[in-house]
Amino acid sequence: MKDSRVLFVFMIALMMACNSSTKQKKEEIKELLSENIPKVVTADIEAGIKANIAKRVEEGGGYFHMSSKGKELRLELVRVHTEYLSNLGPRRHFACVDLADISGDVYDVDFFLEGDPGKMNVTETTLHKLNGKPLYTWKQRKNKTWYRVPVQNASSDLLGVIEGKDKFEFQYEVTLPEIKESAKIWIPVPQSDRFQNVELLRFETPVEHQMLEEKTNGNKILYMKLFPEHSGKKLEFIYEVERQEKKPYEEDASPERYLNASLLMPVGDRFQVLADSIIGDKRSGGTIMKARALYDYIIDNMRYIKAGKYGTGDAVYACDALTGNCTEFHSLFISLARSAGIPSRFAVGASIPSDRDEGGIDGYHCWAEFYAEGKWWPVDISEANKYTALATYYFGRHPANRIEFTRGRDLLIEPGPKSGSINFLAYPVMEIGDTPAFPKTFFSFNRKREKEVL
Repeated sequence: MKDSRVLFVFMIALMMACNSSTKQKKEEIKELLSENIPKVVTADIEAGIKANIAKRVEEGGGYFHMSSKGKELRLELVRVHTEYLSNLGPRRHFACVDLADISGDVYDVDFFLEGDPGKMNVTETTLHKLNGKPLYTWKQRKNKTWYRVPVQNASSDLLGVIEGKDKFEFQYEVTLPEIKESAKIWIPVPQSDRFQNVELLRFETPVEHQMLEEKTNGNKILYMKLFPEHSGKKLEFIYEVERQEKKPYEEDASPERYLNASLLMPVGDRFQVLADSIIGDKRSGGTIMKARALYDYIIDNMRYIKAGKYGTGDAVYACDALTGNCTEFHSLFISLARSAGIPSRFAVGASIPSDRDEGGIDGYHCWAEFYAEGKWWPVDISEANKYTALATYYFGRHPANRIEFTRGRDLLIEPGPKSGSINFLAYPVMEIGDTPAFPKTFFSFNRKREKEVL
């Protein structure tokens, strides 16, 4: 069958040579030949890389083996970054995967593959990041191709930072789960402030909604009642965002209430003892110096690992495990800072990739601020932990490439969930009857470059 197909194409080419231009002939031959190449979607690439890893794990006695600087790594699959799966051309593909070593270190590994769906083979494997810190990064040329850039030669934007301002469309998409009885859902609605201008361009919901106000922190929350006929429906919100880089700033309201404990961010006791020991002789150096001591302690002692009880923002867990994601990093900082008499507060949103202009976003991101010298100082400790070269930047700065959804913890609204106050609001909170539910949530963006604005 294959030989007859090639012969057919060859005969067509001969006929075309007699009555067509060379350019037209090449284009039509290419079109005919391309019919032999199966269409590849990201699900095919995901299946291909998982199959290759599974084979290596089986051959390696239960581990994916790699070497790094003379160290033998025994790795297990954590996740495939579905937002980065790419079809590079005919039978050429790219995948980015997180693999965890038995030591607890997490490696971001880049894979290049060749082949058709169900028959893909890995042609190149490289370690990209260690615990979130890049060993190299990628930069896109004007012709849309990509090349590696060593971190020491990378500009700040390649390490996640856009200074000055940024402008982008942000899409917040929710897919509802199966609903067997009446349900309720609460979704954060980002608001404009002095650092971001947010405009809701369009949205789609299956039923009418109600806009709630969480008065303590000024958050806006969309509320809806849902029913079984809404199972599997999608909710989509598209915002246009213009964001300014955030630097230390003044605010008229008193910061005193940001010294109080919250449910998962205790104040005093063990946090008082630990804060005192960290600050030590820096106590006489002023609030900023004390805050920096706490900031550096967390960078030096915590590891960014999505395992265990991560993602809840439990300062006690963070203090004990010294691991977690951005919520643990900043919850521990806030408990320590408040225990040291430094007002501090929590906010959550999404970090917009700086090294590309569109695509998926890997979940929510959160950060903190502390009050000193009459100003609120932004900090992003988990990002500083990933990119230590930017630790100074993230002490007093938040880059422009992000969007803020909500502020605060233990959010109280009416009507609210039967479970009580909301810990923090990034993904939707949903209840089906009296049972919590977790709808699939996906973020994506499309950056607006200056030439597009003009």
